[in-house]
Amino acid sequence: MNDPLKKILSPIKELQNIRGIALPIGLEFRQLVITGPPGAGKSYYINQIRGWPNEGYIDLTQNHWWKNQSLVYRPREIHLGLPFAGIAEALTVFDKEYLDCQPRPVLELSRLRIPPAGNGPFATNWRDRYIFEFLIPEPEVVFNQRQARQSQGYFPVDDNLSLEMVEQQIAIYREVALYMHRAGIHVYIRKGLSNPPLRINEHNATNVPPWAVIARPTRPSLKTVAGWKWLVGMRTPAAWLTLTNEIQRLKGSGRIAHDGKAFDMLLGEFRLRFSPEITLGVSKKAVKKNWLIHLPEGCHATAMNGFARIRVGETLDIGRSNKELDEIFNFPKEVAKRHLTVTNQRGDLLITPLDEIHGVRLVRREQSDLRERMPTIRYNTLVKLKKLFGGTISLLPAPKALELLRSVNALLENEPYRIRDQDGRPGGLIELPASTPPVIVGDMHAQVDNLLKILSENCLLDCLDTNAVKLLILGDAVHSEMADEMEDMDSSILMMDLILRLKLQFPANVFYLRGNHDSFDPQLSKGGISQGLLLRNRLLELRGSDYVAEMERFYDLLPHVALSASYIACHAGPPRTAVGRDDIVNIRRNPELAHDLTTSRLQLANTLTSGYTKGDIKRFRAGLGLPKGARLIVGHTPLDPFGSFWKKAGAIKGHHILYSAHKEGPGIFIVINNKFVPLSYPSEPLIKIINRLRLPLTR
Repeated sequence: MNDPLKKILSPIKELQNIRGIALPIGLEFRQLVITGPPGAGKSYYINQIRGWPNEGYIDLTQNHWWKNQSLVYRPREIHLGLPFAGIAEALTVFDKEYLDCQPRPVLELSRLRIPPAGNGPFATNWRDRYIFEFLIPEPEVVFNQRQARQSQGYFPVDDNLSLEMVEQQIAIYREVALYMHRAGIHVYIRKGLSNPPLRINEHNATNVPPWAVIARPTRPSLKTVAGWKWLVGMRTPAAWLTLTNEIQRLKGSGRIAHDGKAFDMLLGEFRLRFSPEITLGVSKKAVKKNWLIHLPEGCHATAMNGFARIRVGETLDIGRSNKELDEIFNFPKEVAKRHLTVTNQRGDLLITPLDEIHGVRLVRREQSDLRERMPTIRYNTLVKLKKLFGGTISLLPAPKALELLRSVNALLENEPYRIRDQDGRPGGLIELPASTPPVIVGDMHAQVDNLLKILSENCLLDCLDTNAVKLLILGDAVHSEMADEMEDMDSSILMMDLILRLKLQFPANVFYLRGNHDSFDPQLSKGGISQGLLLRNRLLELRGSDYVAEMERFYDLLPHVALSASYIACHAGPPRTAVGRDDIVNIRRNPELAHDLTTSRLQLANTLTSGYTKGDIKRFRAGLGLPKGARLIVGHTPLDPFGSFWKKAGAIKGHHILYSAHKEGPGIFIVINNKFVPLSYPSEPLIKIINRLRLPLTR
C-alpha cells in the first residue's frame, strides 16, 4: 500500500527526556494524546511515562469531540472512531462491523470534525490544547508484536489476525494523521518507543510547530513586573524591540509589534524584508495578522518573486536547512542551516537567534505605515485590470460576448506553440519555450475574485506585457463548488468572459487547457446538480444559440497538454497506457485518452477506486521525451480541504497538484531558479473594489 507519510517525515531535533521517552522540547506533558493502530505499543508507552492508565475513545465525526471527557485526563491512550463510506456510525479499525466488511470500506475523511482555532480574545484555541502522537510502527513489527501477545492471553482485536489486516489498519492511521496535520491540529509520528519523534514536513509548508523547535519558557514569578505582564497578557516574556533606521543586533529573543510597518533582517550581509500582509476591502474583524517574508527588491516587469507567509500561530525555521525557503531565497553560505526561528503570536513576531557567528540584525525600512500606503500601491495595478477588461467587471452584453468568443476561436485555430494534427487542425499539445517560466493556475471553479487577485499581484500583468512569463490555466475555471453557489452560472460566465479577454490580449502568453468541467455534458454534475446543462441553458437565455454553438467550438479547440523541457501540465493526470507526442497531438482520434487527461485521479492509500500511479507518471514523462526530473503539474484532485498545493503529491517526486478555488484565496506555482515554488494569496473582494475605482481622465 502507498504510504502518504513516506519521505515527508523529519526528526524533531530538540528533545526532552521524560521517564526514558524522548519527547519534543516545547511539548507540555498534559498536552499529549497517544493513538495508533492495535498492537502498536500504546499501553506500554502510557505505563512507561506514567500517564492515565485507562484507555479512552473519541468519535472524530462528532461535533465538539475535542470537549470529550476522555480527553480531560492526559497523557492517555485514545482509540479513534473514524468515518467509512456507506456506514453511518463511526467505527474503530478493530470493530467487528469494520473487520467483517469485504472489501473493507473506504475511509471518508471529509466527515471528520475539525476543532476551532479560537482566534478571538475570549475564544478557546482547541487546536493548541492537544498534541496527538501517532504511534505507527511498520506493519511487520506490529504483526509480530500481535502474534507474540496471543500467547499471553486472549485479545479479541487479534482474532483472524493477518499481515494484510495490519497493513490496512496502519494505512488508515497514516491517512488520518496526515489529514489532521493539514487541518492544523498538532500531530507528530513515532515508529516505535526507541525511535525519535518525527514531524510531518510536507514540501508545501515552510513552517514548523513551535513545540518542535522552541522550549516553553519558565513562567516568571508573580513577584516581578514581568510575571504580572505574563499573567495578564499570556505572552512570552521577551523584550519588546523598538526598531529605527540604525541597524541593531538582536541579543536573545525579541518581540516586534504588528504595527503596519515593514523592517529588514540581515543574516550576515544577506537581507530579508518582513512586511505585514495587508488585504484590501476586508473588515477589521476578518483581518489576519500575517507577515510576508520576501527579498527587498520586489517584483518587476521581467520577473516575479517568491515569498513566504508566516500566519498567526505559526513558527518558521529560517536557514539553509529549510529547503522551501532556500528555493525561494537561494541563501548564501553565510546564512546558517538554522539561523533563527520566528513565531507569529497574534500578529507580533517573536524572533529567536540560533546562529552566534553572524547573528541577526534588524533595521526599520521606513517609518510610514503600509496600511496607509497599500491602497496607493495597488491602485495602479487595479486600474490596469479595469482598463484591460473594458471598465466594469460584469457580464458582457450578448453581441460583444459573441464577438469576443468568435475572435478567440479564430485565434485558437492558429494558436502559438500549437502543433497541428493529421487533419491539419490544432492538436491537443502545446510546446512552450523552455526560456520563458510558467505561472500555473489550477481549478478556479467560478471564483472570479481569485482570478483578479492572481492578476493583480506580483507584477504578473507587467510580466505578461513584456513576454517574461506564460500564464497557464489548467481548466475547470467554471462551475462553483461552494454549496450555496452550485446553481449560479453567472459567475462561471463572467469568469470565461475575463479569461477570453486575457487570451485575446496576450495570445502568445495565456493558455487554457481543457478540464472535465469544460463541457455542456448533461452527465456533468456536482452534488446531484447538472452544472453542464445549467450553464448551457443560462447561456441560451442570456446570449442565444449562436453563442452556445461557439462555446462548444471553443471547448473542442482547447488543448489538453502543455509541456516544456522541464514540465508537463494537464488538468487531471496521465493516462494508464503508454502514449507519445503524436497521440496527444491527434487526441480527437482517441477519446479515451482525452477522457483520462481530464478525469483521472491519483491512486491513494485505502481507496477502492483505481487511479494513476508513480509508474504511470514515469511512463507518461518518457513517452513525451522529457527527462527524469521533469515535473508533472495537475489540478482536478485536491488532496484535502485545507491546502492549495501539494508538492510531491502521493510521495511521488516531481508530481505536484494545484487548486486555486478556495474562498480564502488562490494558490499558484511560479518558477524561481528552475524550481517550482508555490504561492498563496489571501482573498479580496476585488470585483467590488475594481468597480468602485474611477479611471483617471485621459487627454
